[in-house]
Amino acid sequence: MKTYNVAVVGTGAVGQTMLKVLEERNFPVGRLKVLATSRSAGKTVTFRGEEYVVEETTPASFAGIDVALFAGGEASKIYGRAAVEAGAVVIDNSNNFRMDPEVPLVVPEVNPQDVRWHKGLIANPNCSTIQMVVALKPIYDAAGIKRIVVSTYQAVSGAGQEAIDELRQQSRQVLNGEEVTGKVFPWQIAFNCLPHIDVFLENGYSKEEMKMVNETKKIMGDDRIQVTATTVRVPVFNGHSEAVNVETREKLTAAAARELLRRAPGVVVVDDLAAKAYPLAIQADGRDEVFVGRIREDFTIANGLNMWIVADNLRKGAATNAVQIAELLVQEGLL
Repeated sequence: MKTYNVAVVGTGAVGQTMLKVLEERNFPVGRLKVLATSRSAGKTVTFRGEEYVVEETTPASFAGIDVALFAGGEASKIYGRAAVEAGAVVIDNSNNFRMDPEVPLVVPEVNPQDVRWHKGLIANPNCSTIQMVVALKPIYDAAGIKRIVVSTYQAVSGAGQEAIDELRQQSRQVLNGEEVTGKVFPWQIAFNCLPHIDVFLENGYSKEEMKMVNETKKIMGDDRIQVTATTVRVPVFNGHSEAVNVETREKLTAAAARELLRRAPGVVVVDDLAAKAYPLAIQADGRDEVFVGRIREDFTIANGLNMWIVADNLRKGAATNAVQIAELLVQEGLL
């Protein structure tokens, strides 16, 4: 079997999950490099039972690398183009290139064909966008989509390992009657909800909300879709949840939508109200599928559906989607 030299850039929550997913999915890794900032250089990580020393990222780090998975942050802005020039295909989990018209924005279950026009860089979409479009793609294909209204309930792991640690610390402080301290979030996150993810823009929306608006249109390849979003950080360690209202162009019953979703790649329908079965973040944790339930018709409009969508944001929302893109490149003979 042909193997590929892989670099994983970043050793935080997403970078660690990328290594785990590469191992679990048995991606044909030949040589592996684990890269990070100087602060993390010298630490060790384990992959397939072997220890690897984390190296500091430099432009020279990508010589001989076939595919470079960037976990996020500013690294791809600094080193992404250098990696491409060195011959690697970059799959980037940051927001640095997502809306660049020269860079495909790919979710393999939705728009796999877009990898074919990459020029060395492929963007991994925002975590909350990924799980939503995986669930909406079969509905779009069957009935078209006119408008999407989404409210998200996003886990702290989306803000990195320090955010996970902060929720754990603050939960202890609250339960022990101690003063609550923190530095990651602007307000206490333990036992609280913050309608504030990323920076606020002049239009009153947050950057996270506008990511969902713009990325959905690009991934679906349809600028006519109207999207409005409210994104909220909630005191959940891992797993994003979303309440999604969709107005379709043609009538689609809840039963028909449920059947479409049952047949859709990467989707698991959990929708049995009598059994109190609906998607939960604790059930999605550690899984690669997108879970959909509470599927029902919106009786206030002619062609409306409501649904609840849950996924592991570190896996399908980030690391797994990136590895699936790499697998797609192998299948297409593009590596």
